[in-house]
Amino acid sequence: MAKVEIYTWRTCPFCVRAKALLDGKGVAYTEHSVDGDEPARDAMAARGDGRRSVPQVFINDVHIGGCDDLHARERAGDLDALLAQG
Repeated sequence: MAKVEIYTWRTCPFCVRAKALLDGKGVAYTEHSVDGDEPARDAMAARGDGRRSVPQVFINDVHIGGCDDLHARERAGDLDALLAQG
């Protein structure tokens, strides 16, 4: 199974939506909450091509992007293949 990480903000509706997609697939993931934690957000941005918006999703240390990017991969049919790699 793939290593999945998601950087979130507690009240972010896009974070909730991204986690719901992963939860619906039964995917175990590590959540990094960056609520008010600027050093953590800086670390997220450094990993995620400078993106400071949340959520930011990484699968096997590869930056996938945000909620819309995650859902686009699901619609395209390639999310399951990424999640199966490990």
